[in-house]
Amino acid sequence: MMALEKSVRGAAAMKPPCLRLAGALMSWLWLAVLLAAGERAAASGLVTFHVSPEGNDAWSGRLASRNLRGSDGPFATVAQALSAARSWRQSQPPGAQVVVCLRGGNYFLPETLVLTPQDSHTCFTAYRRERPVLSGGRSLSGWRQVQIGGRLLWTAEVPEARGGKWVFRELWVNGARATRARHPNKGYLAVESLPDATKEWTDGHLRFRYHEADLKPFDFLDGAEVVVMTRWVESRLPVVSVDKKERVLNFGKRSVFQLAAGDLYYVEGPLELLDQPGEWSLDSRLGKVYYFPRPGDDLSQFEAIAPVRPQVLRLEGEPAQGRFIENVEFRGITFAHAEWYFPEEFYAGGDKPVIWPPPKPEVGGFAQAAIGVPGAVWGQGVKGAVFDHCRFVNLGPYGLELGRGCASNVIQHCEFAHLGAGGLKLGETAIRSNPLEQSGGNVVTDCHIHHGGRMFHSAIGIWIGQSADNQLAHNLIHDFYYTGISIGWTWGYGPTLARGNLVAHNHVHHIGVQSDGDGPILSDMGGIYTLGMQPGTRIVNNLWHDVAGFRYGGWGIYFDEGSSSILARSNVVYRTTHGGFHQHYGATNFVENNIFAFARDHQVQRSRPEPHVSFSFLTNIVYFDSGVLLGGNWSGDNYRLDYNLYYDARSITNTAVLKTPVGTWEQWRERGHDRNSRMGDPLFYNPQKGDFRLRRNSPAFELGFQAINLSKVGPRR
Repeated sequence: MMALEKSVRGAAAMKPPCLRLAGALMSWLWLAVLLAAGERAAASGLVTFHVSPEGNDAWSGRLASRNLRGSDGPFATVAQALSAARSWRQSQPPGAQVVVCLRGGNYFLPETLVLTPQDSHTCFTAYRRERPVLSGGRSLSGWRQVQIGGRLLWTAEVPEARGGKWVFRELWVNGARATRARHPNKGYLAVESLPDATKEWTDGHLRFRYHEADLKPFDFLDGAEVVVMTRWVESRLPVVSVDKKERVLNFGKRSVFQLAAGDLYYVEGPLELLDQPGEWSLDSRLGKVYYFPRPGDDLSQFEAIAPVRPQVLRLEGEPAQGRFIENVEFRGITFAHAEWYFPEEFYAGGDKPVIWPPPKPEVGGFAQAAIGVPGAVWGQGVKGAVFDHCRFVNLGPYGLELGRGCASNVIQHCEFAHLGAGGLKLGETAIRSNPLEQSGGNVVTDCHIHHGGRMFHSAIGIWIGQSADNQLAHNLIHDFYYTGISIGWTWGYGPTLARGNLVAHNHVHHIGVQSDGDGPILSDMGGIYTLGMQPGTRIVNNLWHDVAGFRYGGWGIYFDEGSSSILARSNVVYRTTHGGFHQHYGATNFVENNIFAFARDHQVQRSRPEPHVSFSFLTNIVYFDSGVLLGGNWSGDNYRLDYNLYYDARSITNTAVLKTPVGTWEQWRERGHDRNSRMGDPLFYNPQKGDFRLRRNSPAFELGFQAINLSKVGPRR
């Protein structure tokens, strides 16, 4: 893996000229050099502007703090610093560099910050070790105590919300996401039945019947929203009426797919559901927000931030015209408090006249991966950008999206956390014929991506669409309700741009099921999920564990429709519900030298026979104590399994593993499979505690297995 290490280091070293001034120094030391240079830097084609919450846009921005006379100091807004930078560049040669240095504190943006190609070669950096926050929200003030229905609540006036003018579905209290009032407070309800039939599974429903006891305590659910999960998606459905006699909820939107009895759901929003400390509710009719304080909350030291805009930052290059935003940097910046929701053309009920069924019911979600939810930081036509030690936290949409024409960008040592949707999106769903509009060659390394899908549960940790030659390395991804990493956006064997991507040394865990025990609520997921033909894509030296699906499909490595020419090597996969490895259908994939352990139902699954070779499954170790070895459809014989070591820990004689889809172990071998494979204990050090190191006398080594080194998995310090 030395080539990988060099490649990642090389990509991270592709830095704009302003960073090269400091060589390999940390950005904090780098900034100190720039500050010391002062006005001399401006004379050499580099200038620094400072911004502070205590600043003044009438000042010059050249000082980090206000001077003694109070006549000069930093700017108050990032927009003013950007305007000053643009003015300064007019008298400078091309490529002149600007540093925008932000002091710590919240910067509540009056509008989304927009960069264009004229802002190339700009570095936005935190001042020394301070933590500036670019916020898409606003602080709510004027909180007071009020008693409603025997509950002591806190309330604040939000006149802009009156009449539904400003409706928000997320609130951050004292730096943490508060829970929108919901029922049940923990766990989920289940759909009883569907009054209406649908022709196809892709047809959604406008109503469902609930169990009487589930919603019986509530007199009304005015302004409520039902979040219902089916297959691999969630649907957010506004309640327009309730038929109590028939126990039917009627919605202003239809579900993404056909619902089924037993599908999970919960209800959120109305003040009526506000019954537990830490919850909040917005009454858009009266323009008031309510909060149920937690023990220890202090009204005098209470900060509540509500989202105002869907995005914090937009990088608007013009790749089709060859106009790119180049070599911009963000160092130590936090992006927070944005919220995206369905635009106005989605029928939302609320204060509109109740028309049911709606004449043109819109869908209440997305067909996969919450793909329509944008990034709070969004870019197109971006090249050579660096996001270093940044935080994308307390957000409603995805954290970062680099789409059309974004190439050779580096995201390193960043945190993506407490997200309404997912972490990152690289590329887009469209296949662009113009090379200038294609994305690729981006690097995501040493990032911590966790606790996503809080609002759009089907969102993904890292999503790569029609994009090639990206590297995902040394990342830690956990606590998502759907998939950890997803690559590709072509179903079947059609055209695709997703190829040559590298996934290495990542640690991905608690996908589907959360580390606190919540879930699973969705199905058909994987620690890593792929689509379409992907020659050159490699999945190597990763650790995947604790992946769980609701009805089906909690797999570790999941090659879905048309996944082809992918190498999965030297991965460790354990504690999955439905299998360590699954291939729906595809061609010429190689799955070799991996460890698959402790899958609940079956260990390896193949779903569709095809006239070509599906995959080669070689020199792997499969260790299990429940379920069966092979699941799915193993007819056709167009696959190759050999030199594997299988061990069923339930039986000393290993009799359970002898059962194959075609009969006995001998019959399986007669058909040409696993002729050189063995059954026996691989002699792990402590597999029950996740220690899959092999003892020296392991029989796996005799089959050609090579020891897997997980010491470099996850972010490096």
